[in-house]
Amino acid sequence: MVSRRDFLKGASLAGVAATAATVSKVAMAALPEIVSVSDAETQAPLMPDNGRPYNPVVTLNGWTLPWRMRNGVKEFHLVAEPVVRELAPGMKAHLWGYNGQSPGPTIEVVEGDRVRIYVTNRLPEHTSMHWHGQRLPNGMDGVTGLTQPGIKPGKTFAYEFVAQRAGTFMYHPHADEMTQMAMGMMGFWVTHPKNPATMAVDRDFVFLINAYDIDPGAYTPRINTMLDFNLWTFNSRVFPGISPMVVNQGDRVRIRVGNLSMTNHPIHIHGHEFMVTGTDGGWVPPTARWPEVTTDIAVGQMRALEFKADAPGDWAFHCHKSHHTMNAMGHDVPTMLGVDQRDLKQQLQGLLPDYMAMGQHGMANMAEMQMPLPDNTLPMMSGQGQFGGVEMGGMFTTVKIRKGIAKHDYRDPGHYQHPAGTVAWEVENDLPPVERPADTDAEGGVEVQVRKPGDHMQH
Repeated sequence: MVSRRDFLKGASLAGVAATAATVSKVAMAALPEIVSVSDAETQAPLMPDNGRPYNPVVTLNGWTLPWRMRNGVKEFHLVAEPVVRELAPGMKAHLWGYNGQSPGPTIEVVEGDRVRIYVTNRLPEHTSMHWHGQRLPNGMDGVTGLTQPGIKPGKTFAYEFVAQRAGTFMYHPHADEMTQMAMGMMGFWVTHPKNPATMAVDRDFVFLINAYDIDPGAYTPRINTMLDFNLWTFNSRVFPGISPMVVNQGDRVRIRVGNLSMTNHPIHIHGHEFMVTGTDGGWVPPTARWPEVTTDIAVGQMRALEFKADAPGDWAFHCHKSHHTMNAMGHDVPTMLGVDQRDLKQQLQGLLPDYMAMGQHGMANMAEMQMPLPDNTLPMMSGQGQFGGVEMGGMFTTVKIRKGIAKHDYRDPGHYQHPAGTVAWEVENDLPPVERPADTDAEGGVEVQVRKPGDHMQH
């Protein structure tokens, strides 16, 4: 649990800093302090110590932005700036974001709050801020040229409105979007209901889906890419860098997912079924909810998924597009399944001693091979579980359900200790003969072939 006072003092978070380089000391005295976090680990929920009470969320590999109360207005300060984001250990990206990270910090308010957000621009070009899904005055909507002039480098704009309805929203620029959103400029916004008992859950996680195209060995995304992204992320992190979602067995869990990538994502959980209880349009009435184990989230949409964590274990949670659970894929790699590469390998190793034949028997060995990679590049599949390589990357993490997890404890409990007899096992005895239909004779009968283990199938 992190209070605003602890946050500003830096007692509980590494890398918290306050700076005011873009505005004068006189002007800065009127603005909320700038809080910046560079650490990519999931931070504890920020418990409100002023204003209306609410049940805080936990931002996966992120944090919540502190505020100050001034004359009854809840004030925040966002800084648009270049940032360095660790996508996973071994790879960093040079992005644009807010307050030291991409995505920026989550903003949490309560329905009915009057909110004032200062946005300071430290980018090399103008920007703006759009409050995706909010009901607000037209002049606060943040569309450059249409509802406001752009925020020039070094300048600060203020946005003020009342958070009119509870729900889950996002923020991002409406200025040079192809560049700024491709560089990671986005963040999450949660407006909590006035009554904390409304839609209350035990654990409430949030994260954004986004994607990048970063060449192996490079640090900066290719901003002109429209489809062929090679890094699909939860909150600008890829597996094994994405934190697990840790919950106590029996908890009611909500996971809010917003999609600001360039394609849809079928988000899937193992071992449980969930209800879709919310969209960016608000809560779904109980009579209109539906059960799923996979729900598709289109571009610009948000979905709130709720389930009871009643089955202990380390359960996979991921996008079900298989290419989205890999890192740094090459789009021009040929399929080599079944191709005998022995002669080719010998010939090429005469010219390239380190050449390795890949793909003849599938790509699973990519997770095991210690291939030399360019600097600042992740293997396509990585991450270790207690039984070996997980063979995943990208949009993949786990929901770790255990008995005895304290209310505000989000620490990784380690590998799940399976009860005896509950892990799939290898069958070591000989398999029985296999019978299958082979050919139909002239009389219409069926000739049956018996195949023993080791025999080749006859076609």
